[in-house]
Amino acid sequence: MLSAWVLAVLAFVVPINPPAHAQGDAATSMPETLEGHGGPVRSVAIGADSAHALTSSFDYSAIYWGLEAHKGRELMRLEGHDAAVNDAAFVPNTDIAVTASDDGSVAVWNLDTGEMLKRFRGPGDKVLAVDVSRDGHYAASAGWDRRVRLYDLKELKELAAFEGHRGNVNDVAFSPDGETLYSASYDGTIQSWNVKERKPGRPIYSHGWGLNIVRALPDGKSLLFGSLDGSAGVVDIESGEVLVDLAVHNGPILSADIAVEAGMALVGGADGVVRVYRMADWILLHTFENPNGPIWGASLAKDGTAAMLAGLDDAAFLWQISPRKAFEPPMGEFPRRFQISADADPGERQFARKCSVCHTLTKDGANRAGPSLYGLFGRHAGTLEGYAYSDALKNSTIVWNDETIAKLFDDGPDVVTPGSKMPVQRLKSVEDRDALIAYLKRATDPSAASASGQ
Repeated sequence: MLSAWVLAVLAFVVPINPPAHAQGDAATSMPETLEGHGGPVRSVAIGADSAHALTSSFDYSAIYWGLEAHKGRELMRLEGHDAAVNDAAFVPNTDIAVTASDDGSVAVWNLDTGEMLKRFRGPGDKVLAVDVSRDGHYAASAGWDRRVRLYDLKELKELAAFEGHRGNVNDVAFSPDGETLYSASYDGTIQSWNVKERKPGRPIYSHGWGLNIVRALPDGKSLLFGSLDGSAGVVDIESGEVLVDLAVHNGPILSADIAVEAGMALVGGADGVVRVYRMADWILLHTFENPNGPIWGASLAKDGTAAMLAGLDDAAFLWQISPRKAFEPPMGEFPRRFQISADADPGERQFARKCSVCHTLTKDGANRAGPSLYGLFGRHAGTLEGYAYSDALKNSTIVWNDETIAKLFDDGPDVVTPGSKMPVQRLKSVEDRDALIAYLKRATDPSAASASGQ
């Protein structure tokens, strides 16, 4: 069953001769969901062996998974970032992974122990994406400080911070030989960077709209790109000319992946549509539609028979491409907890929009990014047992009550709890703030929860 997604699946299959699939292919052996995160999943990456995966989430963590026997098994939870984890990548032929976070850092992890081996801290701006060279020597990151950063994974040190983009850098990709790095930016351009000499290369392509995605194609001569305007295409590296215009999405392109051995490429968008193309001629092979939200992350199995997708749900889920599997109704519910009706109680509506992604109202924290708010009023900040607070909150003298919570939403966590992991959220409307506080007072009261049987 596909957890928490109401999915309408449409297939368009070009009449070609599909490969015969062995009994143990990815499509028939992968789990249908990877459940364990406490917030929306931002990225998913299937390992080269198709037996492992990495996911990253809004809950400040990444998870290393085993994909054996039709079941997703959590092997290691990677915790240590101070904000949403936007991307995670395997380092080939090692037990190492690299993650990128909204906290402005890139981290290197030992997957066997869960130890953070190294944390590269930038100026504090979001880091949206990471990529690793095929030989596992280098990693690169795309940052909203307009820089592309290059790291040596053997020495665990930062080698360069490339400057040249005029907008946020949204994606990075190594060339197949690892000698060139490509970056896609909100300024609408793809730039190249020389890895060995650690200096700028040249502009490759200018789109006009901001670019979210860049992938280096296996031929070493072309790039796949995806834009804010919903367009995707293939551009020639030498000439900068668009060789192929792919189907336009009704919203920004948010994800892409390539299965080299299968000769397939995948593109996913904010419109919930995923399309798979044959790279030899860029014929559209398959289409998947999820009407309930964006496709933030997607990863193709190396044989092209399956993909793992990530969006608004707290889980990544399987799209079985070939052989196609009949759709089953989801176990979860939509709208999501943060997509509440405008007719709801004003305080409940503010909680759903501002707080529910990170916090629960029950004793169970559900692996969310923040601590449970159960019993919030009268609690000393930084004292809920079992939650990994920042030092700023561990040492805080704040006691949560009407006044301190009001100040938190008036001035923001950066003022009230500086140095904490709380995302900056403010409420401009006094009415909205007071409604939220009144709702929290009711919903987090242990005596009220006991009376209702919770």
